[in-house]
Amino acid sequence: MILVTGGAGFIGSHIVDELINNSYNVIVADNLSTGRIENINNSAIFYNIDIKDKTRLETLFINNKIKYIIHLAAQASVGYSMKYPICDANENIISSLNLIELAKKYNIKKLIVSSTAAVYGEPQYLPIDENHNANPSSYYGLSKLTMEKYIKLSNIDYIIFRFSNVYGPRQIPEGEAGVVSIFMDYFINNNEINIFGDGNQTRDFIYVKDIAKILFLCIKNDNMTKEIINISSNVSISINELYEKLKHITKKDLKVNYLEERRGDIKHSLLNNSKLLNYIDIKLTNINAGLEKTIEEIKCR
Repeated sequence: MILVTGGAGFIGSHIVDELINNSYNVIVADNLSTGRIENINNSAIFYNIDIKDKTRLETLFINNKIKYIIHLAAQASVGYSMKYPICDANENIISSLNLIELAKKYNIKKLIVSSTAAVYGEPQYLPIDENHNANPSSYYGLSKLTMEKYIKLSNIDYIIFRFSNVYGPRQIPEGEAGVVSIFMDYFINNNEINIFGDGNQTRDFIYVKDIAKILFLCIKNDNMTKEIINISSNVSISINELYEKLKHITKKDLKVNYLEERRGDIKHSLLNNSKLLNYIDIKLTNINAGLEKTIEEIKCR
C-alpha cells in the first residue's frame, strides 16, 4: 500500500494514476485546499484530511498496511511564502514532521518527497547539480530545505526529489511554478499576457506525466536510498520563449504587459538531471510536444 499526500493535486493525481495503472494499491490523503476531487482516480482510497493533524493522519497508518509514502502535499507559492512565512512553515515543515515521525513509528520502507529547485537560490553555476550550495532566497525554498534536513536526520530511508518547473494537464493557473498554465489560460480566454520582469528569466520545464513515470520507476529501486536527486528536463527556456511557443501553437498574438519583478524570484534556474538518468532510463517529453498535449487535454475538458 502506498500513501500519496496531495494525491488530488496537479502532480499527485498523475502519480496516483501511474501507480494504479501499474497495479499498486494507493491511498490519497488530501484536504482539497488546492486539489480537486475530480482528479482522484476512482480506484484510489481517498481520505479528506489535513496532514498537519497528526492524530487523524495516524488513523491511516493504524487502519492500512502502508509500506511507502510519496509526500507531495505542500504550500508551493514563493509569493505567498514571502507574505505569510508562518503559514508556509506550518504547511511545509510541520506536516512533513508528522509524516517523518509516523514513518519511523510504523516502519515505512521508504519516504519519497517532492522538494524544489528553490532550495538552491540564485545559482552560482548552471546547470545546477545536487552538490550546489543550498541558499534559498525565499521562505518557500527555506521551508523545503528545512524539511529536507529533518528527513536526513531521521534515519529513515528516503529519496528527496528537487523538481524544476512542472507543467501539464490539471495544473491550476496560479502561482509562480504555474506559468505555463497561467499563459494557457490567457491564450484560451484571449486575455492580455502579464510577464513579471523583462521575460528573459529562464527556467527548465518538465512534463507532469514524466514526473509520474519517474517516481513509479524509482519507488522500488533498491539502489536509490537516502538520495537527493534533481528532476528536470535540463533544457533552459526563457519566459519570452515560452510565450512565443504558445503563440505559435495557438496561432494567437496577444498583447504582453511587462510588470515589476516579484520579490523572491530568481533570474535563472536550470537543473542538471544527469544523476537521475544514471538511475533510470526514460525518454523525457520535449517542451513543444508537452505544450501541445496539454492544450489538447484542456480543450477536451
